Amino acid sequence: MTSTPLKGSDRTAAGPLADGTGTAQSVRPSRPHRRGRSAPYWFLVPTLTLFAAFTVVPIGYAIWLSLHKVKVKGIGLGKGAREQVWNGFGNYTDVLQDSEFGHSVLRAFGYGLIVIPTMLGLALVFALMLDTPQARSAKFARLAIFLPYAVPGIIAALMWGFLYLPDVSPFYYLLNKFDLPQPDLFDGGNLYLSFANIAVWGGTGFNMIVIYTALRAIPQEIYEAAKIDGASDLKIALRIKIPIVAPSLVLTFFFSVIATLQVFTEPMALKPLTNGLSTTWSPLMAIYDSAFLKSDIYGASATAVVLALATFVLSFTLLRISDRYTGEDRA
Repeated sequence: MTSTPLKGSDRTAAGPLADGTGTAQSVRPSRPHRRGRSAPYWFLVPTLTLFAAFTVVPIGYAIWLSLHKVKVKGIGLGKGAREQVWNGFGNYTDVLQDSEFGHSVLRAFGYGLIVIPTMLGLALVFALMLDTPQARSAKFARLAIFLPYAVPGIIAALMWGFLYLPDVSPFYYLLNKFDLPQPDLFDGGNLYLSFANIAVWGGTGFNMIVIYTALRAIPQEIYEAAKIDGASDLKIALRIKIPIVAPSLVLTFFFSVIATLQVFTEPMALKPLTNGLSTTWSPLMAIYDSAFLKSDIYGASATAVVLALATFVLSFTLLRISDRYTGEDRA
C-alpha cells in the first residue's frame, strides 16, 4: 500500500515534514518577517554614516598622516620635488623630544590648577544656595548665572580682552582715579589669571546647572528626616547634599580636565592684544602653529594624536580612581 504525497498547500499547513531520509524540514520564515527584524538597524544607518564620515575617517587620516613625512629633493622646486614617504614613529619621537610642546602642556596644567577648583567650587556654592528654601528669585538667578555660558567663547574672550587693556578699560580708569595699583594683566603670571577669569566666567553656569539638577532629584523626605533629627541647613548641605551629588561633581570635573587640555580660544583671541603671549602657549596652539604657520601637517597630526591619547589616559585613570573610592564608600 503506497502513500499519497502531499501537495504544496498541504505541505505548508502540515509544518515540519519528513523527507526521503527521514529528517524533519522546518518551514523558513517569510521574507517580510525577516525584513521587520532588521528594520531597527536601518534607523542607525544615518547616524553611523555621519559618525564614520566626520569622526572615524578624520581620526584615521590624522593617524595616517602622523606616520609619514615629506621628502624634499634638490631645492624643492618643480614637479616631483616633494614626495610623501613613510616615517614610522619618527614624528612621535620628535613630539616627545620637543621642549616647547612640553612647556605648553605644563602651562595648560597650571591654568587648570586655577580654573578647575575655582569654577567647580563656585558652581557648587551657587547650586547649594539656589536649592535652599530661603532662595529668592531663584529662576532669575539661575538664568543670570547660566547666561555667560551661552556667549560664544571667541566673543567672551574679545570682550574681556578689551576690559584688560588699560586705555579702554573702565576698571583701569577707576584704579587710576583712586590712585590704586594698575597691574598688567597681559604680563607673566597674570596671563594665567586673565585666561582663568574668562573660563570661570563662562563655565560656572553650565556646571552649576548640572549640580543643581542633581540636587533637585534628591527626595524631600531625606531633608525632612534630617530636620526632625535637628540638622541645620549647613549640616544638611555638607552631610547629605554634597555626598549625594558627588557623581555629578566627578562628571563636571572630567569635563573641566578635558577642556583645560584643549584650551585654545582664550589665548588665541588675546594674542593680538599683547606681545607677551607665545604662539605655542597651549598644546592646541602648538598644533595650530605647526600645521598652519610652519606647514608641518605631519608633525601636527602626531602632536594631536599624542594629546588625544594623553587626554584619554588621564580621564580613564581619574575615572577608575573615582569609581574605586565611590565603590568603597557604597560598600
